[in-house]
Amino acid sequence: MEGLRERFAERGYVAGEELATALELMLALEKPLLIEGHAGVGKTESAKVLAEVTGRPLVRLQCYEGLDAASALYEWNYPKQLLHIRLTESEGRSATDRETEIFSEPFLLRRPLLEAIASDEPTVLLIDEVDRADEAFEAFLLELLGEFQTTIPEIGTIRARHRPAVILTSNRTRELSDALRRRALYVWIDYPTRTQELAIVRARLPGIEERLAAQVVAFVERLRAQPLEKAPGVAETLDWAQALISLGRDALDDATIERTLGCLVKSREDIDAVRRLLVAR
Repeated sequence: MEGLRERFAERGYVAGEELATALELMLALEKPLLIEGHAGVGKTESAKVLAEVTGRPLVRLQCYEGLDAASALYEWNYPKQLLHIRLTESEGRSATDRETEIFSEPFLLRRPLLEAIASDEPTVLLIDEVDRADEAFEAFLLELLGEFQTTIPEIGTIRARHRPAVILTSNRTRELSDALRRRALYVWIDYPTRTQELAIVRARLPGIEERLAAQVVAFVERLRAQPLEKAPGVAETLDWAQALISLGRDALDDATIERTLGCLVKSREDIDAVRRLLVAR
């Protein structure tokens, strides 16, 4: 676990003990890992860094409302099929032979799930924001993640040569089923403590002034205690710190905070709330 945390830290990702342990167990047990937490706390980034430290390709499926199995698994390359039919029309082959040809591997477009299963090498499969997909797609995932195989009617069953390391992320916009939770390990990533977030800022922005880094982290921590529509995550902290560096700031002041609020909060109501906080302070 400590070795994994060190390799994550080398890439600017400060992983807590719970996350590092969960990732180690996921690799050892070859079970999916469900990571939940607030937006912007590093759920997606953890999969990207895991792919880097393990030397595996990252395959990412971004979930959204209306996502279906075909979009996530495979499609046929219809333009290529039509072109092939036209080019072979004069060769005298039967319609059955030509149909068999066009519904074969060269005409198959792999989508993320099939790409991860059919890969010749182990991969990291990131199923991002699975809570945005509907329950029908979640039910499809249960079968796929249980067997790591899928059937294409025209080709047959494709089984994973290497089980991918599967990370599912969720912002809890809806509750996931018990069936999916039972099939996965679980870890919750909370907002970091002030010490942890300061370490993250230093790791990702090594040239930042110490005073500015401490002020940024303290201010963001205070914002998270306010009743905002969307509290800033670690991603917003890093964006804001980077913006302040680009403006040549080495310390915070109210005028600078006012000018750069759009890096931290993303709605008019939250901006008004922060302004009231500045006035009260």
